[in-house]
Amino acid sequence: MLSTSTPSSSSYILRPPFLPPSEPPVVLSAVVRISPPATLSLVIDSIGVPQVLTKGRARTVICGAAGGGIAEVDEGRFSEAVLRSNVPVLVEFVATWCGPCRLISPAMEWLAQEYKDRLKVVKIDHDANPKLIEEYKVYGLPTLILFKDGEEVPDSRREGAITKAKLKEYLDPLLASISVS
Repeated sequence: MLSTSTPSSSSYILRPPFLPPSEPPVVLSAVVRISPPATLSLVIDSIGVPQVLTKGRARTVICGAAGGGIAEVDEGRFSEAVLRSNVPVLVEFVATWCGPCRLISPAMEWLAQEYKDRLKVVKIDHDANPKLIEEYKVYGLPTLILFKDGEEVPDSRREGAITKAKLKEYLDPLLASISVS
């Protein structure tokens, strides 16, 4: 149900991550039932991360449907999902508090869809998986590591924010070097 008539309701600009900045934004107001009843508005912030605005404070939205082809993996599932995978796996180490991690999120979603026939993309939460962070010596976030046949691909480690174009420049030669076309 959409509403803009109640005093607590406001409209905010919503720019889905797939819309280029030159496209006109979409204005959206959404009603969410909470106690006490209130109107919250969804916003895609300047780096493409969904936010809920309520009384001027932004809260990050985690949308299951928006996750597309990126699975979240924990220490218990890492071996099965990454090390025993029959396809290369790009692991993204992230944290909810990490601004650069949120910055590359739309590019990672694009990558997961664009390369879905050539590799699997998984996300590992830094705070919830300290053993993996220590084992793989993750010192900066976000960190990307490509795995093939249970091993880290040499020279595949990358730290920090990255654009979609640079992500493609980073990944294509790595996949070519491990014979994935």
